[in-house]
Formats: sequence, structure tokens, C-alpha cells
Amino acid sequence: MIKEIIVVEGKDDTAAIKRAVDADTIETNGSAIGESVLRRIALANERRGIIIFTDPDHAGERIRKIVARHAPGCKHAFLPQELAEYKGDIGIENASPEAIRKALSELRTETAEVAGEVDWSDLMDAGLIVHEQAAERRLRMGKLLGIGYCNGKQFFKRCTSFRISKDEFLAALHEMDAAWEDQA
Repeated sequence: MIKEIIVVEGKDDTAAIKRAVDADTIETNGSAIGESVLRRIALANERRGIIIFTDPDHAGERIRKIVARHAPGCKHAFLPQELAEYKGDIGIENASPEAIRKALSELRTETAEVAGEVDWSDLMDAGLIVHEQAAERRLRMGKLLGIGYCNGKQFFKRCTSFRISKDEFLAALHEMDAAWEDQA
């Protein structure tokens, strides 16, 4: 059984999690998270810790930010969009048990400290911002680093708050660029 409580968006996500692992969940019931749910999440974080595992879409990112503000030091699980999509619908409920287990095995913990390892110029040099293919490059790097897809500013924040080391960043960049060249 997973020690932490997994925060998901709804009942279908809970069902998908339970098919994959033995874990307890708290459902936010979508993006209109009430104060009572946020209090339960904060209590769960204090007592057992939480893992935020929201859908890899805009609404899921919004929920992730709200929950993370109320649960400092929580863990994050990220699932690539293509592993959570079925007939145009994107959600954890569409992911296979294997994809869910993999995402839960690659948790990231947010810290209040800034690691100072990866800086803004590293993102520019890597073509992750101010580049014609920046969005696609962030998508690929986010998968390799296990921090999901987001805009440039949020990507930088995740690199620092999840303490991505310069070596880890450069290794992922090398892997991405090698795969990119193979496709060309």
C-alpha cells in the first residue's frame, strides 16, 4: 500500500488508481475545490503526506497549483498526455495501470528552497524558451525529467522547486537532442 494519500480530480480517477495500486485517494471534484476538501488535503499532508496526481491538461495544472499551495512539501506524479488520452478525452482515468504505476514510481517533491542549479539561461540555451519549437521541446524534456508539460516560466519553477540538478538537466537534454536528430 502507498503510504501517502493520492489527490485526484474525481471518482473515475480514483477507480483507475485503485486498479493500478493499493492506495487511498482524496477527490477534488474538479477545479472548484471547496475549503472543506482543502482542509482534508492539508490534514492528510500533515499526517501521511500526499501525492498530487491530476490530469495532464490546463484544468489539472490549475488544481495542482491550488493543492500545492495548501500542502507544502507534497509529492507530485506526472503522466504524459498521450498516456492519458482516449477518444480525445484527457484524464488519469484513461491511463493504463502500468502507466499509473510508472508515474507513481517517479515522484517529484517540491521544496521551498531554490536549488540554483538550472538557471534561466540554461532554458534559453536548450531551446526551451524563445525558440520556434520551445513548446515541443518542453514537452519532451518534461517527460524525460518527470515534471510534466508546462509553459517556460512554470518549467523553470519546476526545475528549481523539484531540485533538478544541472547534470540531470544536461543528461535529459542530450537524450532529447539525440532522439530529435534520429527523427530528422
